[in-house]
This record gives sequence, C-alpha cells and structure tokens, in this order.
Amino acid sequence: MEFYNRISELAELKRIQKLSFSDYSRMTVVTGRRRIGKTSLVMKSIEGTPTVYLFVGRKNEATLCTEFIPVIASSLNAFVPVDIKTFRSLFQYLMELATQRAFNLVVDEFQEFSNVNESIFSDMQNIWDSYRKKTRMNLIISGSVFSLMQKIFQNSKEPLFGRADNIIKLSVFDTATLKEIIHDHYKNYTNDDLLALYTFTGGIPKYIELFCDYGRLDVNGMIEFMVRENSSFTEEGKNLLIEEFGKNYATYFSILNAISGGINTQPKIESVLGNKSIGGQLKRLIEDYNIIVRQRPVFSKEGTQAVRYEIQDNFIRFWFNYFDRYRALIEIKNFKGLENIIKSDYPTYSGIMLERYHKQKLAESFQFREIGSWWEPKNEQNEIDIVALKLEKNKAYIAEVKRQKKNFKPELFSAKVEHLKHKILPKYSIETCFLSLEDM
Repeated sequence: MEFYNRISELAELKRIQKLSFSDYSRMTVVTGRRRIGKTSLVMKSIEGTPTVYLFVGRKNEATLCTEFIPVIASSLNAFVPVDIKTFRSLFQYLMELATQRAFNLVVDEFQEFSNVNESIFSDMQNIWDSYRKKTRMNLIISGSVFSLMQKIFQNSKEPLFGRADNIIKLSVFDTATLKEIIHDHYKNYTNDDLLALYTFTGGIPKYIELFCDYGRLDVNGMIEFMVRENSSFTEEGKNLLIEEFGKNYATYFSILNAISGGINTQPKIESVLGNKSIGGQLKRLIEDYNIIVRQRPVFSKEGTQAVRYEIQDNFIRFWFNYFDRYRALIEIKNFKGLENIIKSDYPTYSGIMLERYHKQKLAESFQFREIGSWWEPKNEQNEIDIVALKLEKNKAYIAEVKRQKKNFKPELFSAKVEHLKHKILPKYSIETCFLSLEDM
C-alpha cells in the first residue's frame, strides 16, 4: 500500500531534521499504538539522508551491540570497533561521529531497553547532555508500548524526562483518508463497505494494508479474511495488550470484555467480575494505557455519577466482542461458525460504530468545541446519539444516527430534543439532523 496522509507529521519531522543537521542535535520521540505506522513515517521522513536504523529486540546487551556494529559501519561507511559490548559505549561512539558529520539515528522499540538494561536510559541522558550542543545528530526514538514510552519520557523521576525536543503521538487515519484508500483500492465500494473498514480497523494503517493486499474490501470479504485459520487478527488483540499490561493482564481483559459487550458503568462491571473493586484498574486503563475513555453526558459536571466507559480503539473493541468472546470456536477451529456470527451481528454492531464515525467526522470539521451524547441516568430511554456544541456561542447541533433513514422516528426524536432544550439548552439555537449510511 502506498504512503497516505501524515502530512503535518512528515513536515514536522523534516523540519526537525533540518535543524539537527544545520544547528545542533535534536531528540524526537514518535509514539503510538502498535501497527499505527510509526516506522513507515520515520523512514519516509529521512529518505535520501544518511541514516542508522537500530531495532531493539529482547536480547542480551552485548548481543545487541554485536548486531548493531555492522549496521552502523555499513550505514555510515565508518569504522566501528568490534569489541564494544555496551550500548553506552556505542551511543557515545555515535555521538563522537556526529561531531564530524550529520546523520539520522533511529532507535525503534526503544522501550525494550528496560528489559535489556535499565541503566541505558541514564547513560544516554548523560551522554546526550554532554554532546548535544556540539553534534549534528537527528535522533528519532520510536516505541509502541504506550505506558512505557510515557513513563520513560514524561515521568519527572525518569532520567530522560525533558530531554525530548518533540513528542509526536500518531493517531489513526481520519475519515477522509479512509475514503481515499478504499476508493483507490475498490472503486465500486458502498458506504457499508466504508463503514466496515472503519469498524474493523478504526483507521489503523497496518490492518487497512492487510485488507488492501488481500484484494477484498467488501463487508463479507473483510470478515472472511479476518476469520480463518492462521489469520493474524486472531491473536492480535491479545498480543497487543499483553505487551502493555504484562503478566497481570487477566483483570484488565475481563474489564475490556465487559465494556465491549455494553456493560459500561463501574457498578455493572464490578458485578460481572464478582463484585471485585476495579477503580484502580479503570484509572490506569484511562491514564496509563490510554485504552478506554470516561464518557459523561454533555454539560454534566466532573463528579456526575452518569459515567460510561468506552473502548477508544475500534479494533480492540471488535476483537474483544468476537475473537475473545468466542475463543472456544477458535480453539476447535470452527472459523465458519464465528464468521456466521459476525456476519449476522454486523448490521446491529455497525450501527453503533456508525454513530462513532459521524462523531469523528464532526470533530474533523473543526466547527465544534464539544461533541458527545446525552442521557439521563434514571431514564436511559431518553437518550440522544450526538449533541455537539458549536464554536459560536449558544449554538448546538443535535443528531440521531441510524443505518437506514427509514428507521428514524421523527416525532420521538423531536420530543427528545424539546426535553433536552428545556432541561439544559434553553438559551441555545439548535440545528437537528438525521444521519445514516447515506451521509458518510
């Protein structure tokens, strides 16, 4: 798949490279979840310039250095002593080289140094501080374990805190890019196919690339590709999250399984988990792991009890809903059975994702200061899908979302809007809308 989007990130990386080569060394951290396209972006930004690319695997430090030495020698056409056995010495050698010439140093999966030798972080800090102003190195550090990368560079107690000149966190592709990609690879697509691509991938570049390479971007084709023997999707959610949570992942998985199935308040989740207290885990899932979000009705106060939890990542939500929930079918290789379940569920499941798609599309218009939903804690039937407050004072946009326009009930929607206006928006000018597949 060709390189899409990332225009602003690419421009920023090129700007930093220019400064590093002409002025003095800069350190840039590129982070984001696994499969988001960090390495592709970084390598695109440094095309045609001298570059050392080092991938940090879970190996002995001396073994890593033995692997890095020929890479450095070849990339920079330089002599590197073969007896270097510590990354401290290797990094210092590279900084010495950077006093004589300008080059990029890319260190991928940087967080893995914590499993190799944690003192590497303080060693790097000391060397960087000593050499930074007299060298011309464009140091780009990349990592996909969000919690560890955040700890290494944003925790004030860590040695590399404050050393990064820029931290670029990659997000998923926006809706316009999804449309561009599906149009380029499947010109006869329907809006339902576009919604399926959004539902299954959430805009994660690697998953989109897999579908494009497979050559089927219709709803059924994508489901059949995901649900088959030896599919990379089968274990993807587990592998992705165990990297974050470590060996104590069971409770986190149970929480995410519950939320994906619509059990989205703390009391209900705790009830499903045998009345286990999960306040600490919910807090970490939000703040440390960046996997779930706390949703409140628009205009509600911070301390409101009307809180729902939602998985941010479309793929993780989908994975828990089907690959984790129906693990027994996968174990006995009944892929056809799981495929049929997903296909029969799709019209209902994708209806929920359509609401998320339209919220994202509204956010990408940059016309609103707040976008959410509204519901009453004691009367959840009185719920409105989208309530968006415009940048202009006292103007709101309220929408109901259905897959098919024929399923709208205008009178019921009008009654809900009137109730909302009376309750919290008495001074607002309100624009209402019905949104469906046709409006994607």
